[in-house]
Amino acid sequence: MGYSRRVLDLEHPGVMTSSLNYYWRLAATGGCFAAFGIGGLALSVLVFPLLLVFPGPARTRHARLLIHKSFAAFLGLMEFVGIMRLEVIGGNRLRACRNTLVLANHPTLIDVVALISLMPQASCVVKQALWQNPFLGGVVRAASYVSNSDPEQLIHDCAHDLAAGQPMIIFPEGTRSQPGRPLHFLRGAAYIALKSGLPMLPVLIDCQPSTLTKRERWYQIPHRRFHLRIQVLAPIHADAWVDAHEPQSLAGRKLTHALETHFTQELERHGRS
Repeated sequence: MGYSRRVLDLEHPGVMTSSLNYYWRLAATGGCFAAFGIGGLALSVLVFPLLLVFPGPARTRHARLLIHKSFAAFLGLMEFVGIMRLEVIGGNRLRACRNTLVLANHPTLIDVVALISLMPQASCVVKQALWQNPFLGGVVRAASYVSNSDPEQLIHDCAHDLAAGQPMIIFPEGTRSQPGRPLHFLRGAAYIALKSGLPMLPVLIDCQPSTLTKRERWYQIPHRRFHLRIQVLAPIHADAWVDAHEPQSLAGRKLTHALETHFTQELERHGRS
């Protein structure tokens, strides 16, 4: 059987090439994730302590800029070694936005990395568990990102960051999408939009083939390099869908449903999964 398999590979060099490509991408994926963790630890231990010489707001700005550049370098590394291909449509809207709630669907683990790589001063909501992570805890603390541990405090902190002039990245689903299932938005993003009164910038994210989903480990790589596509749409405002004088609970439900419908229709219109 082993001899027959070797003969088959020799007779069909494409099979051998495909196999080598797969194992190369598997090793490269492991190397990239190791580099990401080590890089986060190095920033936390060696770089961010040096920023203590700056006052609070300036320290946060410098930390976010360093994270932005580090994430851009990480994505560049993933493209260079052949793991992924990144396509960005309308990226100038992300780079230029301020006082804006950036809303995106969430198909992969690296969505927030991709968005921050395009936005030099963005804030974002992160899981409380990351604050205790030995590799990334120092990163999220230095950047003063918003924890999701307390929903009421989260809304207040996001509105405060937006009022200070910074864009805020939110994934309305609250967790990564499940492939093949309809989008399901939570109300947090709608409440933040209503409280801040600021515009929302919808971002469509698609990954083909699907990878790095909620139920996939890093080593469960697709059969070919994945294509991460980010498309930035035109800004929208809550008052286009809800009456500002409506009770907050009712307005929150209506806006959440409207956003969910808007994203679903736009993903279908642009021919993405």
